[in-house]
Amino acid sequence: MNVPRLLPHRITLRARLTLLYGGLFIVAGLVLLGTTYALFNQQLTRSGLKLITREAPVGISLPAGTPPRDQTYALGDDGNMLTGADAESWMRKQQDTLHEAATTSLLTLGGIVFVIVGGAATGFGWLVAGRVLAPLHRVTDTARRIAAAPAAGRGLHERIALRGPDDEVKDLADTFDIMVERLDGSFDGQRRFVANASHELRTPLTVGRALVELAMHRRSASEDVKQLGESLLEINSRHERLIAGLLLLAGSENEITERLPVDLADVVGHVVAQTAPEAERAGVTVHERAGEALTSGDALLLERLVHNLVENGVRHNTGGGWVRVASRTRDDGRAEVEVGNTGPVVPPYEIPALFEPFRRLGADRLVTAKGAGLGLSIARSVAQAHGGEVTARPRDGGGLTVTVTLPACPDEAPAGWA
Repeated sequence: MNVPRLLPHRITLRARLTLLYGGLFIVAGLVLLGTTYALFNQQLTRSGLKLITREAPVGISLPAGTPPRDQTYALGDDGNMLTGADAESWMRKQQDTLHEAATTSLLTLGGIVFVIVGGAATGFGWLVAGRVLAPLHRVTDTARRIAAAPAAGRGLHERIALRGPDDEVKDLADTFDIMVERLDGSFDGQRRFVANASHELRTPLTVGRALVELAMHRRSASEDVKQLGESLLEINSRHERLIAGLLLLAGSENEITERLPVDLADVVGHVVAQTAPEAERAGVTVHERAGEALTSGDALLLERLVHNLVENGVRHNTGGGWVRVASRTRDDGRAEVEVGNTGPVVPPYEIPALFEPFRRLGADRLVTAKGAGLGLSIARSVAQAHGGEVTARPRDGGGLTVTVTLPACPDEAPAGWA
């Protein structure tokens, strides 16, 4: 037989706060009342009142001619018996003294005690509230760290794992942990899907490229077949670049676990040499100013970052234009790479969209445009994975200036690093 519970299965946070503050208020009130009573009683004890009566006290001789009844008698501070008007005057004086004592005790001393007890109660209330709200601060700090993660999905591995009484705060922490766990699984699943899909798509593209090349190089192949094959190879190459970009984007969003010192000046020089043939074919001049800029991370990913920025500067340019690539160390010690280029005018409101995957500017949204629309997305993901950031601003007259800022290289560099 099930016996119904007479008490709730838990004490809610609201009930706990009510009990705590109510208990503090009751204790403070009792202390205040007790202290006031003690002070008031002390003031009464100091009074000079000894005896007031309407009858002659026994054993005390009265002055000659004094009626024994209907007379006010008072024993003064000096032990002398007062009668008549003197006793009445003395009694009024004692009443005034008593009133003054009561006023002093209740108002002055009571006010001082009230301030002291109120301050103590406030201090205890502050400590108790801090202890009760500490779990909420933990929830807030965890949410703030996750929100401050440099990339979407980063930091979702954190959990609050709150231990304590089963109340509303623990419900909130547990619900938050469940939500973060589901988000973490969702982001991981998305990255795995992109990686797996990209790997699966590589095989048919490779097979298709081999068949097209085989058909083009046959002796009996006509000029139409060769032209068609070249178009198909160009489309196939674009798809391969798209898949490679997706793979790199999925990988760069993971946190860099193994960091090695990297000088961005070497990266800039290498990338400029790699992109020189394409820049020459496009009629674009690349200016290099590689200054020492030490950071730490994955050298291949950092090379891809700079390569994407220079490649974008070359491809989205005008004939006779230029691209300027510079690396330097900032005053705060962080490493910086800046890539600027001429080109079409870029509205400021379009810049945030350029960092989204598959987003291009104006006519470059066409399927036949060069590139896969992942250049800036990959650059931003690589920078964020290294704890850095990428910003862009339009140039006067057209083109963009993209700046990459990365953390400085730690002081404890491996031996042999120059």
